[in-house]
Amino acid sequence: MVTDNQVRKMKKLLSQGKTLEVAASRSGMDEKTARKYRDMEQLPSELKAGRVRDWRTRKDPFAEIWEQVLPFLELNPGLEAKTLFDYLQREHPGRFSDGQLRTFQRRVKNWRATEGPSREVYFPQRHEPGRLSQSNFTHMEDLGVTIAGVGFPHMVYHFVLTYSNWEACSVCFSESFESLNEGLQNCLWELGGVPREHQTDRLTAAVNRPDNPEQFTQRYQGLLAHYNLKGRRTNPACPHENGDVEQRHYRFKKAVDQALMLRGSRDFGTRSEYEAFLQGLTRQLNQGREERFRREQKELQPLPARRQEACSRIDVKVSSGSTIRVHRNTYSVHSRLIKERVTVRLYHDYLEVWYGQRCVEKIPRLHGRGRHCIQYRHIIDWLVRKPGAFENYRYRNDLFPSSRFRMAYDHLCNHHTQSKASKEYLLILQIAATESEAGVDDALCHLLNNGEPVNARKVMELLESNAEVKSVTDIHIDEICLSAYDQLVSMEVGA
Repeated sequence: MVTDNQVRKMKKLLSQGKTLEVAASRSGMDEKTARKYRDMEQLPSELKAGRVRDWRTRKDPFAEIWEQVLPFLELNPGLEAKTLFDYLQREHPGRFSDGQLRTFQRRVKNWRATEGPSREVYFPQRHEPGRLSQSNFTHMEDLGVTIAGVGFPHMVYHFVLTYSNWEACSVCFSESFESLNEGLQNCLWELGGVPREHQTDRLTAAVNRPDNPEQFTQRYQGLLAHYNLKGRRTNPACPHENGDVEQRHYRFKKAVDQALMLRGSRDFGTRSEYEAFLQGLTRQLNQGREERFRREQKELQPLPARRQEACSRIDVKVSSGSTIRVHRNTYSVHSRLIKERVTVRLYHDYLEVWYGQRCVEKIPRLHGRGRHCIQYRHIIDWLVRKPGAFENYRYRNDLFPSSRFRMAYDHLCNHHTQSKASKEYLLILQIAATESEAGVDDALCHLLNNGEPVNARKVMELLESNAEVKSVTDIHIDEICLSAYDQLVSMEVGA
């Protein structure tokens, strides 16, 4: 194949008075080819660019059945060529081989580009510094992060400035308003300023249902007003309108995955350690955006004098079962609050129970619906007085603080009547509430491992004696004498 440089060299030699034979030889081409390019004004590359092949090298194997294919393509634009090819193979057995799939795919692709329906157009947007931020939630479970060896299912509230792509994140566990409230405020205070507009998708925590005439919920409107933010939301089923943060979701999670690989472990000692890891990663990612970020910082609005309280307040009445219902989940409180009205301050990962201007309980928040959190310390005094209620108590499984307590209860049931087992177990649970849950757990471990009777008196004796309880992992193995093995080997050799 002749190149442009060969032709240029050949013409240069000819201009120096060389013969065509010499010029062709020195340029590395045949004399006939040299004569062809001598008489032409175009280079080889220009000839190839201007030549378009408009003929087929072989007969089109799908020409006869193409009219059968067109209705499928016109009716269902998303139908894949592979699916249609499999259909043709079933309809015409033996006519089309697997090797013709690529030919059929090229024909379908060509039809879609020349005669098919128009495709959706995405219009690049011009971003102004300090004008718009976007945020959304993204799930992180697929990264396999664990805390102290235990799986850590969680989400991240992700915040992005559309001009500089500066980003920040906050760990959360649900797409609740409280998570949105705290996440947005955390990111704004880390940013050190406020953009003029903020956009989300149609989060139920922020956007009202379609039958509600107001665009945003009152709580979200209040949050935006506190920071002088103008709210925007995407249209239904149009995630690309929140494209900056959606694209950052993918890149951020990929960066987290790579950083975890580099770290060599996906396990963290505490949640705080994991959050510090994420904060360090976002600072690293933002280092490459400093120039545009500095330009954007100049256009940001100032922060308000203080943060808005990142919680919701709910007034509820304590039931006769010493429980309260918050967002369709059940929590226990101390029995002294029965029939009283309390105020619940609901945060994104915990709730506080207030009575008489005083916080009386702080409880981890349950996520989802229909769940319950019953703390035995709240009700144990009355369960001891009414032991018959324990067997069929709706939330009985919550009254086993650890597997050891469950094993102790099963042991009692195997050696006593149901009534006696319940009474004895509740007395043990009362000791855990008044003395030490960890100490009772160790005492039960000692009694169960040594085959001793399990009862409240024995547990109390072990606690009062302050005797060190050996862990089940403390195993002593006697030293093995190998002389017998040596004798056996010598006997085999002698035989």
